[in-house]
Parts: sequence; C-alpha cells; structure tokens
Amino acid sequence: MERSAKLIAGMRLPGGALPPGELVRAAWPQAVGKRIAGRARAVALVGETLIVEVDDEIWQAQLSTLRGQILEKLSQVLGRVIVTQIEFRLSLPRRLPQRASTASGDEAERIQDPSLRMAYKSSRRRARA
Repeated sequence: MERSAKLIAGMRLPGGALPPGELVRAAWPQAVGKRIAGRARAVALVGETLIVEVDDEIWQAQLSTLRGQILEKLSQVLGRVIVTQIEFRLSLPRRLPQRASTASGDEAERIQDPSLRMAYKSSRRRARA
C-alpha cells in the first residue's frame, strides 16, 4: 500500500484521474508510518480537511500535537498540497466476534422446576402471539 501511494503520487496523472480523497487515503500509511496508521485511519477528505478516525482519546491528543508534521509529510508524499487541515475523530468501538452459545436446545430446559418450566414456556408462547 505504501509503495502504491508513492507510485500514484509520482505519476502526475492528467486531469485528476484519481479523486484527491483516494490519493490521500493511499498516502496516509507512508506519511505517518505503520504504527500510527494501525491506530489512525484516514477515512475522508472534505474540501481540504482530512478526517482521521483514531482508536482512543490518547491517540487523538498525541496526533493533534503532531498535526503540522503530518501535514508536511503528506504534502511530501503526495508531491503537492491537497490537505491543509486534519480533524482527528474517535472511531466507533468495534464489536469483537461473539461466540455462539454453548447451550444447545431450548433455554427453558435449564429451568429445574417442572411447573416453572411449563409456566415460562406458556408465557413465552403468549408473548409471541
């Protein structure tokens, strides 16, 4: 990905063959490095403002202090100034894969008392109707 960003930026394609947003997203990992790119993802270019999603508040604060250096590096990698501002936003928390329940069959079968089990099944049927 990093090599492709450098190649694309150096090609100087006529007529803006690639949208600026795609160029910037491709150049992002090379401009900031693998470690930062793993924690902060360039998601959109709105005008001349790059929207970057970060994993947490700590990364957001740290990258905000490096904003000027990142802008300079992006311009170097792209060969021109496309981005003049960067907005660091917190990304939505990602849900980890959930394991399937190990219990098999009907959950009502785990109720020990037979009369409570029947009452539970009956109320569940009424709720579905």
